[in-house]
Amino acid sequence: MFLKLPNGTGKIFWTKHSKKKMNQYRLSEKRVLRVLRKAERKEEGIAPETFAQMQTAGTKKHPTEIWMMYVLLRKPKGIRIISAWRYPGKSPVGQLPPIPEDTLEELEKMIKYT
Repeated sequence: MFLKLPNGTGKIFWTKHSKKKMNQYRLSEKRVLRVLRKAERKEEGIAPETFAQMQTAGTKKHPTEIWMMYVLLRKPKGIRIISAWRYPGKSPVGQLPPIPEDTLEELEKMIKYT
């Protein structure tokens, strides 16, 4: 299954990491933007000045959550989507969003080089 990867037009900008993770978890651009616009829960992200939002997906028998992490940009005004992933099950409320280990490692590298 080939997904159309998003491009950085308008006020939404995508990192290479987010495009890679969207492909890995089979999330489309529209699905990630829906999580941004109609989130069920908002949390503070793991990186400084980042935010994470969640929306439930799946079925009652096999629940999943779709998470996305983003940062608000000052110039140009907009949103940079840093990462998106699918979490199996239900995550604990009020704690940092659960992020897979490989994603954490890549995010730490990205933060060090920016």
